[in-house]
Amino acid sequence: MAAVETKPDPVEETPEGVEDKEDAADDVADENAPEGKKKKKRNRKPKKTAAEIEEAEILREAMAERQAEDKAIAAEKASKAAAETKQPADGPQPDGEEEGDDDDATAAGATGEGAKKKKKKKNKKKPAADKLVAPSVPISEQFPDGKFPEGQIMQYPDSTTAKDRFTNEEKRALDRMHMDIYNELRQAAEAHRQTRQYMQKWIKPGMTMIEICEELESTARRLIGEKGLEAGLAFPTGCSRNHCAAHYTPNAGDPTVLLYDDVTKIDFGTHIKGRIIDCAFTLSFNPKYDKLLQAVKEATEAGIREAGIDVRLCDIGAAIQEVMESYEVELDGKTYQVKSIRNLNGHSISPYRIHAGKTVPIVKGGETTRMEENEFYAIETFGSTGRGLVHDDMDTSHYMKNFDAPIVPLRLQSSKQLLGTISRNFGTLAFCKRWLDRAGATKYQMALKDLCDKGIVEAYPPLCDVKGSYTAQYEHTIMLRPTCKEVVSRGDDY
Repeated sequence: MAAVETKPDPVEETPEGVEDKEDAADDVADENAPEGKKKKKRNRKPKKTAAEIEEAEILREAMAERQAEDKAIAAEKASKAAAETKQPADGPQPDGEEEGDDDDATAAGATGEGAKKKKKKKNKKKPAADKLVAPSVPISEQFPDGKFPEGQIMQYPDSTTAKDRFTNEEKRALDRMHMDIYNELRQAAEAHRQTRQYMQKWIKPGMTMIEICEELESTARRLIGEKGLEAGLAFPTGCSRNHCAAHYTPNAGDPTVLLYDDVTKIDFGTHIKGRIIDCAFTLSFNPKYDKLLQAVKEATEAGIREAGIDVRLCDIGAAIQEVMESYEVELDGKTYQVKSIRNLNGHSISPYRIHAGKTVPIVKGGETTRMEENEFYAIETFGSTGRGLVHDDMDTSHYMKNFDAPIVPLRLQSSKQLLGTISRNFGTLAFCKRWLDRAGATKYQMALKDLCDKGIVEAYPPLCDVKGSYTAQYEHTIMLRPTCKEVVSRGDDY
């Protein structure tokens, strides 16, 4: 606020001057009056100096000016709000808040401490435009017509056969016969796509693995419209880190925290009526691992290109290994060849059965079994900077009721109760201990061990390469339709 110029006091007497004269007259009268009849002196206010009078005047003017400023700011805000209401399509400007602050300060002409305080207060009220919001509208509501997005359509490797199949009317009729099945799988795929694209932005170093898994699973459950065994998650969220390649998810109380230097495989599945989407990606924050991720991603793409009706599984494995092991990665000054993990494989998928019998190797020399029409496969590859061989390690978290579980007598009442809980909530789909807790099971450790010992439930411990190595994974689900090959889990991310 600018300083106020002052002038000499005018000649006429001020109220203070009048009071001074009255006080002087009283004093004279008291001196001349007889003893005992002197007037009692009244309480007098302390005299104000010229500087105090000037300061009071300046303060009154400043308050009046401040009130005018506040009115001007309020009027400007009201006009802006009215303009935004009239034109909502324009949306908020990225730096609109800061510009508004400057305009308000300029319009008011305020330069004093009061204006600074007002500006600071306004800066605190920035909109949370960058806050990431989890998708929550179920896929079935996003596509009310019941037709869900197709995946990537690819022709089969043999160009002549592919052309005949794509145009053959009989094959197209067979396609139409299975359209309901394809549509269910596409719905599950769309839920998977939206979940993973959200999680790729949401996950940050410093988060606990339990926090990551619970956020992912709650988001996927909302999108898939979880409904018992008709729709939901197909298996627990795998978040294996570094030398651990697969089958790790945190149990309750696990304090593991995601670090900047971690290489994490995010592997989760969704299903509609048992039609499973099995799809995975690798997450790393340090760019030094980019070559490793690229090798595995390209190897997965090679496997997808090679897959098709009547293709031998061993040929797919040879194509994957050739691409995978053509890459090298330099870590901390040392060069490593990326190796295919030879005892991990892709697999066929059937309703409510994640491993349906056929395996797709990722090295040469596997089975000569051929792929067939209307089969569903998870084409997944794993690359490692270690030995390229995994073994069981760490605490088990993944379990699954055997599809052909034997009928054996159970003597423990707790085992019978746990088996009932598993059958009602998961059927033959995989589950983890966190999910048993969520289903209301308690004190089930002994019962779970009993079911595993009797062959009713199978345990799947984490699979790890040598410590100090790094592993990566990419995976897609494909449909071998009569007319074409559809990479149903394909998305803009990979």
